[in-house]
Amino acid sequence: MNVQIHPSWAKILKDEFEMPYFKQLTLFLRSEKSVGKKIFPKGAHIFNAFNLTPYDNLKVVIIGQDPYHGEGQAHGLSFSVLNGQKVPPSLKNIFKEIESDIGVTMPANFGNLTKWASQGVLMLNSILTVRADEPSSHSKYGWTQFTDAVIKHISDNHTSIVFMLWGNFAKAKSSLINPYKHYILSAAHPSPFSADKGFFGCKHFSKTNSILIKNKLDPIDWKISPEL
Repeated sequence: MNVQIHPSWAKILKDEFEMPYFKQLTLFLRSEKSVGKKIFPKGAHIFNAFNLTPYDNLKVVIIGQDPYHGEGQAHGLSFSVLNGQKVPPSLKNIFKEIESDIGVTMPANFGNLTKWASQGVLMLNSILTVRADEPSSHSKYGWTQFTDAVIKHISDNHTSIVFMLWGNFAKAKSSLINPYKHYILSAAHPSPFSADKGFFGCKHFSKTNSILIKNKLDPIDWKISPEL
């Protein structure tokens, strides 16, 4: 599938890739392709979160559920969409919160969050692939076991990482994170169905930067635009 992953993560995840469940997952994805199923994101982007955010640069983890299932949207970063795609509703609400929280105007028609990834924000979906037009269609084939192992590895081996957990699905991952070594910021999901129940006003973006500055790390420049 021509996957791309940063060498730092390839080394760390080598043993996980050799696990029986992951080999079964690989076989499943190949079988989907062999019968003509369209899978998102494209193979080269499945591990994009790990490719764009080297392990040693890691500062923040934003946990999503599974990729966008529409044509041309997903590219391996939770909540992010490829250039030229309409900004999805949840991401629009994330942008609204950023504007309210730190006073930065966000773009209306650009939702590619690669700039965040390059600054140390791991935008990790719990499930890394999906069948076209079938949300959660790959949720039972091993991805969650894999990404749970990633979260636990970060918790065990890193220090002072800021985890943003939005919605009940992401909040459940807190059991994998050592709260004495890391920072856990929890809120409602930014979906239009729940954003006004605790996501709006959470101030996670200013809180994250305050934590990073306190730990003598560069804050995240949350501003994105097609020109940057």
